[in-house]
Amino acid sequence: MCGIAGAFDLVGERTFPAGRLRAMTGAIAHRGPDDEQIHIEPGVALGVRRLSIVDLEGGRQPISNEDGTIWVAYNGELFNYHELRPDLLARGHHLATRCDTEAWVHLYEDHGENLFERVNGQFALSLWDRRNRILLLPRDRMGVCPLYYAEADGWLLWASEVKSLFASGMVAPRPDPKGVDYFFHFISAGTTRTFFEGIRSIPPGHFLRVRPGQVDLRKYWDLDFPDAGQERRMEDPEPLIDELEERLTRAVERRLMADVPVVSYISGGLDSTTVLGLTKAVRGEAVPSFTIGLDRAGPDERSKSVESARILGSKLTTVTMTRADIARAYPELIVAAEGPVLDTSCACLLRLAQAVRASGYKVALTGEGSDEGLAGYLWFKTQKVRNALFGRSPKAAEVARRVLRSISGGRAPAGRSLPEIPRRAIGGVRPAQQDMFELTAQTRPMFYSEAMWDRLDDHDAYSDLDITNDRIGRWDPLNQSIYVAFRVMFAGLLMIAKGDRVARAASIETRYPFLDHDVITFCSQIAPEYKLHGMTDKWILRQVAARTLPPRIAGRRKTMFRANMSGTFLGSDRPAWVDQLLSPESIRASGYFDPAAVESERRAMERTSRLSPRRFLADIGLMSVISTQLWHHTYCGGGLCELPTWSPPRSPIVREVEPAGMLV
Repeated sequence: MCGIAGAFDLVGERTFPAGRLRAMTGAIAHRGPDDEQIHIEPGVALGVRRLSIVDLEGGRQPISNEDGTIWVAYNGELFNYHELRPDLLARGHHLATRCDTEAWVHLYEDHGENLFERVNGQFALSLWDRRNRILLLPRDRMGVCPLYYAEADGWLLWASEVKSLFASGMVAPRPDPKGVDYFFHFISAGTTRTFFEGIRSIPPGHFLRVRPGQVDLRKYWDLDFPDAGQERRMEDPEPLIDELEERLTRAVERRLMADVPVVSYISGGLDSTTVLGLTKAVRGEAVPSFTIGLDRAGPDERSKSVESARILGSKLTTVTMTRADIARAYPELIVAAEGPVLDTSCACLLRLAQAVRASGYKVALTGEGSDEGLAGYLWFKTQKVRNALFGRSPKAAEVARRVLRSISGGRAPAGRSLPEIPRRAIGGVRPAQQDMFELTAQTRPMFYSEAMWDRLDDHDAYSDLDITNDRIGRWDPLNQSIYVAFRVMFAGLLMIAKGDRVARAASIETRYPFLDHDVITFCSQIAPEYKLHGMTDKWILRQVAARTLPPRIAGRRKTMFRANMSGTFLGSDRPAWVDQLLSPESIRASGYFDPAAVESERRAMERTSRLSPRRFLADIGLMSVISTQLWHHTYCGGGLCELPTWSPPRSPIVREVEPAGMLV
């Protein structure tokens, strides 16, 4: 996996300055510290930072076909490359390397823009077709690998991270209050809207098709489910359990393929322990594992991790985090995520990734994706209870809204009425997450300044969800919620704050067996009761795990990994920069929040019971304020606290790729 950046001339065939491209790739050197190369020709420029994992010597890029008419710069992994390679050779293609990057140019030669249906992987790439002057910028189906773009001075610029666009010197870091408002609704970054004005994210399963003067966003894939009642069911589910085990084993086997050692994250829970156990099934011995221990900073799962690693025979490394450790790591997390992050445990995952790298490893498997695909979160259960009590009528929503209004006690801005909790559903349905979204949105009237409301005008954050699948109303309610889980929070929260971004900040690659295309397809097709069976989450996965793991692990209850939120930053041992960020001067300088409201909620936190729903809401709100202030300081001009701001690094010397020909 690597980091990519580049530029396309939308108005002519100008030559993009090499120094500017080097600055862009230099800003994401952490994504690929092993090599750096660029390719520039009239009208287009491609740059790569490489983390070498497969074909360490021969896999350098950008790479082209034999006559230099198709070029690719690539971030990611094609996990079915060993299946694609024999077919490419049989079709007469010359493969000069063992690296999967080379497959892209030949797949495009054979299949054009239909090539994406033939790949199984995590990827973001730039593919340049010189003959037709077409540039493709695709992102993988689930959104593991990020890809951002902006227009400036007649150029389309793109990069794996936003900071690379800033390093070009052509894109200014201007905050987008609508992106901040999205965060206060959905605790994640947007699917297409970012936190920066003029910068967009390519959604999962989409690609940009770029020609001179023309930029089109096109969808090549979307998660789909059978109509309710038409899902796969069997009187005896054993064959389905067999099939999931087979697909998961193959997914792990694919992700163990590397020319460097591979390790695994483990929490001691079902998902990560299953992945670790499958590494043992594939290789005969479990790979080394890494876990996090929380020392009075949240629920500690060290004992579970130790037990799982001992049973499987895996060498375990533990990273222990205190509240002070989390506070110290948090500014680094914001630099990596390029936006606010509510979940403080993400700082622990940054330190975990750094520990993996410090131990000499580059690749780690994780259990992310299981809770989304197989209904592992608490809200899937609460939806089932809600529907049992109220059916699917609007009555439940109205009850929830009245409760939320009473909890928040939100105050209206001067001269305004209190904003309504959104009454329209997501994609025409009310998914399990809607209650949570409406709860977090109640922090807006608690903290927003009048200036913030003015800047938002009548913008509706729900319009930025980009949920346009017209089949969603035909699915079972559980599958509707699973779809929202992947489309809203997976790419916008988990991959940014817990997955790709924190891993790549430490120069490692994380791989996700539960996101294998074959596994995702299987999980989407099976009946809902195999996912949430009564109140047992991930039922079918538990049956797979029970074949090799003790019952106490296969049946272990889901525990969300979390750390203390605002308590980490508002206690007596808080860092000095927290008070600086929350000072009236800093609050007024950023403009998002009301200084008096922030101070009032800080005081109220000290005298409100820890079990109070009102305190829980204030905890979410204050942590969101701290995080937003820190992000604004880091990227949007500084001046809010003593911490350093982000600035582009000095560009290292890089090699320029020859303008045509295959790299060998």
